[in-house]
Amino acid sequence: MGSDPPPRPRTRAWRDGEIEAEGFPVAEISDYLERPDVVVWLDLFKPTSEELLVVSDELGLDPVAVEDAVSRHERAKLDRYHGYAFLNVYVPLVEAGELTLHELSAFIAERALVTVRQDHGFDVDALCERWDQSPDAGHGEPTAALLVYGMLDLVVDLQLEAVQALDDEADAVEDMVFGDEFPVREIQRRSYRLRKNLAALRRIALPMREVLNTLLRRDLRLVPPALTPYFQDVYDHTLRVGEQADALRDLVADLLDTRLALQSNRMNEVMKKVTSWAAIIAVPTAVTGFYGQNVPYPGFAQHDGFIASTVIIVVFSGVLYVVFKLRDWL
Repeated sequence: MGSDPPPRPRTRAWRDGEIEAEGFPVAEISDYLERPDVVVWLDLFKPTSEELLVVSDELGLDPVAVEDAVSRHERAKLDRYHGYAFLNVYVPLVEAGELTLHELSAFIAERALVTVRQDHGFDVDALCERWDQSPDAGHGEPTAALLVYGMLDLVVDLQLEAVQALDDEADAVEDMVFGDEFPVREIQRRSYRLRKNLAALRRIALPMREVLNTLLRRDLRLVPPALTPYFQDVYDHTLRVGEQADALRDLVADLLDTRLALQSNRMNEVMKKVTSWAAIIAVPTAVTGFYGQNVPYPGFAQHDGFIASTVIIVVFSGVLYVVFKLRDWL
């Protein structure tokens, strides 16, 4: 069975906050943008060179920015060009304790937004639903800033969900550390994976502060004053992601130190028990060794001597067992 063809580019145009058109060809974007009251969105999934050439001609994009959009593993950033900005962010998803990062690029013009995806990690249907439910969709001047707000709000919300999933994973590791079974190998494996996931999440969350700070700069005029509180709310959520990731890293480090301390304590308990049993066994060893000398002794070769040695072994071993039990060594 052959693989499914990649999704076709998705397009949508708004006028006065209402959907004017949807699913129109990419070549018609410039026609819609000629109207001063229309905002356009274009989504590209694994775009080909021909599609990128059409988009570049329609919006006048710089070849360097286009190259950044199609290349993989670019850092999270916001670059400004003449007449538009290039945004690159990451969407984290946690499944079965594993963190995967999905890259999302976007070209932000005054009245146009172009998103570029290389995989299905970012749900554009959820993004469209968020835009449709936006309470301010029909207010204010026509600008793509509202679309950018909805996109960044969804990305940061997914980052918050990822850090919460890693928090749950940290709770599971904590339960194993303080549990009775104490699976050392499993604790080491999951704690290492957790620290690696937190480092990756922190690496994509920290640059988001710079991205939001740049968008909120008044001298750049990328965000209208009416939308500033909304972007400020996204910035606050970004701070929460970074702070929770840092707190979880410290928690995991404390858990690892606690695991070593508990493992050392358990080893001490085992050594106490081994030492206690060795002391108990030493009593019959000493008695039988003493009576095993090849010289006559009281009770030698007599039934009374055997009874005496047995009583000594039982009494002294029992006394040692009781003493060690009372001291919680056994």
